[in-house]
Amino acid sequence: MAESSGEVTLTDVETAFRKFAVHGDTKATGKEMNGKNFVKLCKDCKVIDGKNVTSTDVDIVFSKVKAKTARVITFEQFTSAMSELASKRFKGKSQEEAVQLLYGLIAGKKPDNIGVTKVAKASAVDRLTDSSKYTGSHKERFDPSGKGKGRVGREDIPDTSGYVSAYKGQDTYDSKVKEDE
Repeated sequence: MAESSGEVTLTDVETAFRKFAVHGDTKATGKEMNGKNFVKLCKDCKVIDGKNVTSTDVDIVFSKVKAKTARVITFEQFTSAMSELASKRFKGKSQEEAVQLLYGLIAGKKPDNIGVTKVAKASAVDRLTDSSKYTGSHKERFDPSGKGKGRVGREDIPDTSGYVSAYKGQDTYDSKVKEDE
């Protein structure tokens, strides 16, 4: 098998490490990675193949390389974990070749957002959110375009003009008084 792409540099792997290290954590700096993100990196980059390397193997290796009381690993600990996983993933290859193949899987990758919850597009939801189909008092809360009217749609605001409600000649007094003069 000839390597046309050449060897993968450690900086490419470190870039991927930093992207996975900050995934899902707003306070993360990218210098240390927790166990959840380590497993995510191994799944997304196909280090876990289900036969030679499983998620249990990844958890065991993570526990081995981290410090006793720590919950995170640094990039140096990450490289030692990858060299341990490389011999399992690529059996029959030399250690250096296995590590290079494993780094080839990781380099240039970033976290996938597979399984992220999307907005439901069901006919029931569409029917419930279509304000043109509302009836009764709910119909009064929206204008014809479907935009809410705000307070005007929610409250019965009294008419303080001084006229009786249903009086048809509102605002005609001044014109009648001028006619009589």
